[in-house]
Amino acid sequence: MLKSLDRNLNKLYKFSGYVAAFFLIFVAVFILIGISSRIFGFYIRGLAEYSGYCMAAASFFALAYTFVEGGHIRITLFLEKLSGTKKKFIETWCLSIASFFSGYLAFYFVKMLIISYKFQERSEGADEILIWIPQTSVAIGSTIFFISVFHQFILTIKKD
Repeated sequence: MLKSLDRNLNKLYKFSGYVAAFFLIFVAVFILIGISSRIFGFYIRGLAEYSGYCMAAASFFALAYTFVEGGHIRITLFLEKLSGTKKKFIETWCLSIASFFSGYLAFYFVKMLIISYKFQERSEGADEILIWIPQTSVAIGSTIFFISVFHQFILTIKKD
């Protein structure tokens, strides 16, 4: 059962990376539309805000994928000098701290999303979009990141 859970979580992290790539494509499309609209003399409201929202979504959805793939700056330079129980202890300690802070971050992003939804808060941009819509991707991305860090923490504890 744990291997199945591990496999499914790894699929979730990979899917999160694909979603991040999808949002990066949207950023490029919005920027190209904005440049083209200036060249041809018309204006489309909210393109800068939408590209910013897509960039935030791409950043947060990419967190879990890059963490699992080893793309984040880690303490590996320090850890490779250690061995045995010292290495496992330091790695477990660091992952426990990272799990706590990523869980804290995810909790408050979800709380912020709920508050924005409850009060129907709107953006300050030209289009006044409901702010909970772009906040949803940030909350989901940070939650997946917390799951990935905690998953790595559990795998490190289980490792012989």
